This record gives sequence, structure tokens and C-alpha cells, in this order.
Amino acid sequence: MQREPSVAGMFYPADPVRARAEVARLLQEARQGLPRNSFFAGLVPHAGWVYSGGVAAKTFAALAESGKSTTIVLFGAVHSWGVERPSIYARGAWHTPLGSLPVDESLAAEIVRQGRGQVVDDPRAHSEEHSIEVQLPFIKYLFPEARIVPLAVPPLDEAPRVGEIVAGAIGLRRQPEVFLVGSSDLTHYGPRYGFAPRGTGPAALAWAKENDARLLDEVVHLRAEEIVRRAIRDRSACGAGAIAATVAAARALGAKQGIVLEQTTSYDVRPEGMPSDFVGYASVVF
Repeated sequence: MQREPSVAGMFYPADPVRARAEVARLLQEARQGLPRNSFFAGLVPHAGWVYSGGVAAKTFAALAESGKSTTIVLFGAVHSWGVERPSIYARGAWHTPLGSLPVDESLAAEIVRQGRGQVVDDPRAHSEEHSIEVQLPFIKYLFPEARIVPLAVPPLDEAPRVGEIVAGAIGLRRQPEVFLVGSSDLTHYGPRYGFAPRGTGPAALAWAKENDARLLDEVVHLRAEEIVRRAIRDRSACGAGAIAATVAAARALGAKQGIVLEQTTSYDVRPEGMPSDFVGYASVVF
């Protein structure tokens, strides 16, 4: 069973040569000024690379500087209707323009076993979802031999428990080279998104950044249980479940705090006219 890309050619290049060159360029730029530390988990945005690729690259560059990984668990946002429970893609591989990434089937099976119904084996939940897919060329480039565990996490109160289940499955295998990556954009602001409490213009942009900062404060202090509630109340994330699960898993595996490498918006990346419709992005590592 192999999942084919659904947004290649739209969110990122479908051509292997162009995709590899773009990943290399983004990572080269991202490596400048990275903190010297050992990281094993992180958060990335998942818009088109032209907007958020540079931010995501900072997280991946920081993880790559920390060492090699044999498996990467990816907690994805859910943009599709009908995905009501955390859903894992437990067998096969995901194809990317740079080659295929096999699923770590033994770890996936252990997560399902420990989840006891809280995490289900449902590849259909991933069929059209882009939040994990857009990260995979970075992983294939940096960790060509790595396996993945794709796990879609809806914004539910039990999302932190999903992270703890994953951490328990990783701990049982005693494999410290497993990395964690959560995928979420932040505040979707503007008339286009039906959310413009401060109108448009510079004041609106500043307000949205403050809105994102409140959520990121929960993240860096590892308050996983507050993340979904905060995100829903403030409308500050599309992947709150993925964030909460990542933070809880990182905390259970020994993280003490998170570090924000970059916080920005699509307007800051590509400013056109006055700020009106834009999306927040952040790179965070643990």
C-alpha cells in the first residue's frame, strides 16, 4: 500500500529536480543562526512552501543538526470532514518526489495496541490531507533511510493523551532516535477566513501575532492540556490536536520547554498591499 502525493505541484514542486533544489535552498537558509542544542521534537507549518517552507525548514534543520533519526512520528492536522478520531496510517509507504518513505509498521502497530480504540488504523483519513504530506520531502532529503508514522489528530480534548500513548510506545521500544513532528498553521485572519476582529491593516496584523503568541506560550511551557481549548477559544490554530499531541509526547519523553525559532505570517513572507488576509506560522523545537 503506497500513498501517492495529493498536493505535489500545488503546495510544492512535483518535479524531483525542482523539489530537491528547493528543499536544499530552504535548508541552507534555515541553518543560519540555529541554536546549538539537542532537539528531538518540533512543530512546523504546512502551507505552500512559497509561504511557510522557510519556517518549516528551520525545525527540520534543527532536528537534523541534533542527529540521525530512524523513525519520525508525524502528528498531522485534520482539514477533512469525517475524521473523528486520531487515525494512523499503519502500513505501506508514502511516495514523495524525492522517493518513498516506508511506514514504521511495528511502531504504528504498538501505538494502535496501546491506544485501545483511542487511536485507530484508518488510512482513509490521510487520503487528501496535506498537513503531513508537505513535510515529507524535507524528511526524505535529511533522513533518507528513515521510516515514518503518520498520525492525524483532530482538535479533541484527548489529544494530549494521544501524545502520551505515542511516547509510551516509543519508550517501550527504547529507541531514542525517534523524532516527533507536529504540523499546524496558526491564526487564519481576515475576511476571507470569516475572522477579522480588528479589521484590516497593521493593527490587525499586530493583533493576530499577539493571538498566536498566546498559543505559543502554552506550547513552550508544555501546557498540552490547555492547547486545544486555547486554540478553539482564540481561533489560533488549524491543527490544535496535532500541536497538543506533539507537546504531550515531547513532555513525556523528557522535554523541559520549547524554543520558538521563528514566528511570522504569510503577509510578512510575501507582503502585498495592506494586511488583510493572512495566516500565522511558527517553528518550535523541543
